[in-house]
Amino acid sequence: MKAVLYVAHGSRVKAGVEEARQFIETVKPQINVAIQEICFLELADPSIVEGVSACVAKGATEIAIIPILLLTANHAKQDIPLEINKAKEMYPSVTFTFGKPFGINEKLIDSLQERVHQKSTKQNEEIEVLLIGRGSSDERVQIDFQQIANNLKRKYNYALVDICYLYGKGPSFENALEQLQTNREKPVYVVPYILFTGLLKIGIQKKMAELGFSDDEVVLCDCLGYDENVRQVLIERVKETLYSYRESVLNG
Repeated sequence: MKAVLYVAHGSRVKAGVEEARQFIETVKPQINVAIQEICFLELADPSIVEGVSACVAKGATEIAIIPILLLTANHAKQDIPLEINKAKEMYPSVTFTFGKPFGINEKLIDSLQERVHQKSTKQNEEIEVLLIGRGSSDERVQIDFQQIANNLKRKYNYALVDICYLYGKGPSFENALEQLQTNREKPVYVVPYILFTGLLKIGIQKKMAELGFSDDEVVLCDCLGYDENVRQVLIERVKETLYSYRESVLNG
């Protein structure tokens, strides 16, 4: 029997965990699979192994692992597979398939456009955008995130779309803000490329305040969030993963 196990990131903020749960619950009715469970990579329960156990307890023999992650980094490449390997030892007769993170997707580009225009009535040609990523030591993340910025600029014809990160390698958010202090002829629209606001957005707001930016100089937009576009991308990823398993079985 098939099952889908959604792997959300987790958060120290209870509201963030609940928001992820509610979002996934809106996806479940769109997936024609009887067993669908939610688990978290870290900072919340149930764990991935506990999520697998919940699926098996309901009769699952084939489990599609669906990471609710924006980009392919160490969580997708190392952390989730490590936990699934533990589950494989516990349930050697269960078959596991892995879905892809959201990656570079036009629907998410459209959501970024919406976040900016929630805060601005200007023409795109006059707007400069700064995308903030969570960050990673994985070079693939930097390549993909830059491509997202390039796609946003190309599709919507912004004057500038730049990137920075809260952690890890690449240009830091703090350095990006310091650079804006010496070159801010027009307001910059900052969009956090993260799913849940939580502590990260609070940290962004504090750093902007510390450097003395007014709301007219740096405009903080809402996070990418769990909007309808994100929901549709997740549904696509689930269906892709279920279909890939069926194809592998048919092709031997």
